[in-house]
Amino acid sequence: MATVILFHSVYGLRPFERAVAERLAVAGHEVFTPDLYEGRVASSIDEGFAIKEEIGRRALCERAERAVAGLPADAVLGGFSMGAAVAASLWPTRPETAGVLFLHSIAEIPANARPGVPVQVHLADPDVFEPADEVAAWRSAAETTPIDLEVFTYAGAGHLYTDATLPDYDSEAAHLTWSRVERCLAAL
Repeated sequence: MATVILFHSVYGLRPFERAVAERLAVAGHEVFTPDLYEGRVASSIDEGFAIKEEIGRRALCERAERAVAGLPADAVLGGFSMGAAVAASLWPTRPETAGVLFLHSIAEIPANARPGVPVQVHLADPDVFEPADEVAAWRSAAETTPIDLEVFTYAGAGHLYTDATLPDYDSEAAHLTWSRVERCLAAL
């Protein structure tokens, strides 16, 4: 099966990400969840943004690079919200990636994206962090690239709707997301 790298959201690495990794491991995948906050976990989204700003984008991306250095070049890159942007930052240097999972966010598609690489995007609709006009523009641009793009939206769900520990949680949308992610990974 696939090797999968999942980067956490602005909250930090929590039991939620570990549970997702376990779920995918049960399906036969090897899953890595790097801790970009080095043990720090936010109790609120505001605290999470404060930690992110304190560390800085450059340092987060450098930590991500170190975390994946020894992993297969074709490992699937994925992330939750902020983690999707981190995964995207690695994509240009890992063009052999077998797939990309953007959960709760859109992120940049590199110019060297391999033709046919499967990319799944899962978004709340509407999403306070991903305005509809920005998503539409991103999707339009993404459709001109050679990737194999699937965008799934979940009406009425909150931003981090897959996380049962947060008020955004939507069990039906979460179930559908994980079934689609598992289908994508099984096809690799």
